[in-house]
Amino acid sequence: MNKNLRYLFIILGICLIGFILWYFKSIVAYLLISSVLTLVGRPIVKFLNKIHYKKFKIPNFISALVTIVIIWIVFLTFFRIFIPLIAHQASELSAIDANAVMNNLQEPLAKLDHLFIKYNINSNMDQSLDQYLTEKFMSIINVSMISNIFSSLAGILGNIFIAAFSISFITFFFLKDQGLFSDGILIFVPDKYLEKTENMLGSIKKLLTRYFTGIIVQISGIIILVSLGLTLVGIGFSDALVIGLVVGLFNIIPYLGPVIGALLGLVLSLAINIDLVFYTELLPLLGKISIIFIIVQVVDNIVFQPFIYSSSVNAHPLEIFLVIMMAGSLFGITGMILAIPSYTILRVIAKEFFIKLKVVKKLTEKI
Repeated sequence: MNKNLRYLFIILGICLIGFILWYFKSIVAYLLISSVLTLVGRPIVKFLNKIHYKKFKIPNFISALVTIVIIWIVFLTFFRIFIPLIAHQASELSAIDANAVMNNLQEPLAKLDHLFIKYNINSNMDQSLDQYLTEKFMSIINVSMISNIFSSLAGILGNIFIAAFSISFITFFFLKDQGLFSDGILIFVPDKYLEKTENMLGSIKKLLTRYFTGIIVQISGIIILVSLGLTLVGIGFSDALVIGLVVGLFNIIPYLGPVIGALLGLVLSLAINIDLVFYTELLPLLGKISIIFIIVQVVDNIVFQPFIYSSSVNAHPLEIFLVIMMAGSLFGITGMILAIPSYTILRVIAKEFFIKLKVVKKLTEKI
């Protein structure tokens, strides 16, 4: 076959696969989510399979079913705890009088505005700082905006039962038949590449299992630490849980996430305690909260992140940083979140099929 014609068929095949994946994107999403849940649930299945009494061992399908039930219990418990708290928090925020808030902050804002005028910082602004912040604050806590958010969530969750059943069904069989996903991929692999592909899939499964397990540990640890810390400095426990959830979830975004989460946590803390006297009560409280966030971030950097990024995917921190920055430049926040697992998969593929290249050998030496 002519080489150019061969390349043309390869390109057409790639385009066809891309179109099929796009057309069935919902099913592909279910498969990807099920794959992640399988990686997280696999250690539970292995643990249950080791339990035996005399000659009796737990059948594999029972282990898979129990694992699915455990996953569901965790998810339902999570939503049972946090959804009412978030709804209550949104209701409280929507009831805040923005003008009263800005009146409480008028004195410090006036001083800031004076400094801006003195150093010509806001020369291009047609409004004073307090007017500008009043408009922004009112837009943030706008009741219609909050209602629209919940309407959008309701629309997204409209098909939740179909998605939940589909994902649970797929995950059950992935857990029950350990080689089901791998075998499905190997069907399309030529015989001469079977061994390398099997090694590749095994390495990917091992590394991503450690990575996603580490992410869950990281989020849980941050939520617990932030919630306990805020409770100790005087924030109500339910409010502290919501702020801890916000900080923990935003921490998924590498590098930028902790900053965004901390800023949102400070804004929520400010809104919750806006009736306090600014200089004698509110400002010291915000200072204590900032210290809590800094301590949690230090713990995250020293304990959680080395375990997740360096130990789980076996990559140098600088290497991880550059990959995340490039993914963020190309695909934004979504790219930053998916950068590490995607890069891990690419490294494993490169090690199996392109190991003769010097750069590949260097980047994959620790895998």
